[in-house]
Parts: sequence; structure tokens; C-alpha cells
Amino acid sequence: MSWARIMAPLAGGTHDAQVLDYAATLAAPFGAEVAAVHAPADIADLMPWMGEGFMGGVQITAMDSLREAAAEGERAARAACAACGYAKTTFVGLETPVWAGLSMEGRLSDVVLFDTEAARGRGPLAEAFQQMVADEQRPTIVARPGLRADGVVAVAWDGGKEASRAARTALPLLEKASRVVILAAPAASSRSFDPDHLKAFFAARNVAAEVMLINETGDAAQLLLDAAGKVSANVLVAGAFGHPRLQEYIFGGTTRTLLNNDGPSLFLSH
Repeated sequence: MSWARIMAPLAGGTHDAQVLDYAATLAAPFGAEVAAVHAPADIADLMPWMGEGFMGGVQITAMDSLREAAAEGERAARAACAACGYAKTTFVGLETPVWAGLSMEGRLSDVVLFDTEAARGRGPLAEAFQQMVADEQRPTIVARPGLRADGVVAVAWDGGKEASRAARTALPLLEKASRVVILAAPAASSRSFDPDHLKAFFAARNVAAEVMLINETGDAAQLLLDAAGKVSANVLVAGAFGHPRLQEYIFGGTTRTLLNNDGPSLFLSH
């Protein structure tokens, strides 16, 4: 298995260069394309408050400002793309409706990569991150320092649907990893599961993995982060939003804790 196309949404801002650097680092071992997709603020978002059949001065000014900002952002994103130095980089500039274009680009990519700012709900791509993970259900990387395709990968496992999907869709990354560690915290889960079943699943696909049992009780997310730190994981693979997204947002949840803590890069799948 392999990845052929890694999508990196860009906002036309100062974080674009770092995002592209992370994407190139991940893509290079696969010989994959980096699709640099500029996703500007959408002029269509203004329509609900403009009113039908009326275009006043304030609305026109707002639309002109959005167009100018989108054009400037695209120029900056193109410049970052040209400067990134990875030969298999292509640029895609989205126009209204931006979300429809972003969705299609994501559906035609193997994985989507964001930086940690967007994943934590900050910046212009925060909503795009939520929609890609929870609505489009695309495998998503939250890139942080230390990201590499051939490093140590920890796989959070509780036997659930989200964790299962994450483990399956991360297989190309696991095949490149120098070490794969299955993290299981049975005392912190309401499910009954055997991590050796996942180990056998990986072995049948030529991925050698080891199991690390976490016997402590407490917050599952923090236990996983601590365990990932102990094995010096470069990436933590985990299921995302096992509860309704609104409930996760209001009350926290494992996904929210993983996103808001400084740890390894995350591979998330919902």
C-alpha cells in the first residue's frame, strides 16, 4: 500500500511554508504528490446577511474586501508553494463555493495535512479541519515538530469503530515506520477488547507491531499521550470524535484532549 496524493490546505498566511514543509517530509518517502490547496474565505458566506434583491454599500465593500484578501492570499500561497523545494508539488486555487472544492480535493487525496493551529480551532482553516475530519471523514494528519514517515508510530486501540478505521487507513504509514507500538488502556475503557487481535491484523499485512498495555486508570487521552512519550512516538494514530462532535466540543473528550496537548503528530480518522 502507498499514498500517492497528500493534500495540504493553505490559508495564504505565515503558516503555509511550515505546512508545506511538513507535507513534503511526509510525501517524500512515498514519492507522493503534495497538493497545495488554497482555501480562501468564501464570498458565499456573506449571502445570508445581505438580504434578497438588495446590495447596499456595506455589502459591496465587504465583498470587495473579501475578493482582495482572497487574491492576496492566493499570491502568498503560490509563493510559498514555489519556494517549498519539493518537486512533486501542485497548486490548486479554490473559488466560491470554496467548501465544495475543498471537499472534492480531500476526497481525491489519500490524507489531508493541517498544522496544530487549525486543529486547535485557531486561524482561518479551523472550520476546514473540523469539516474534513468529522464531516468528510478523511484521514487527517495534525503535523507537529518531529513528524517523519519512517519514525516510531503509536496506535491507540480500544476496539472501537473509530480506532479500527484509523488503524486500517494508517497502514501505508505503518509500513514505513521503524517501530509500531499498539497502546491499549483496558482499565480506562468501557469496552472489552484484545490488542493482540490488532497485532495479528497488522502481521497479516507485513507490519510487525508490539503491544504496550497501560494498566493505570484515569483519563484515556492523557494515558495515551504519556505512553506515546515513553516510546518516543513521532506519530500517534487514533480514532477521532467517537461521540457526537457537539458533545466533544462542549465536554472535551479524548479527541479534544489529544488536539490541545503538545505531543507527537496525530493521524486521525473518524
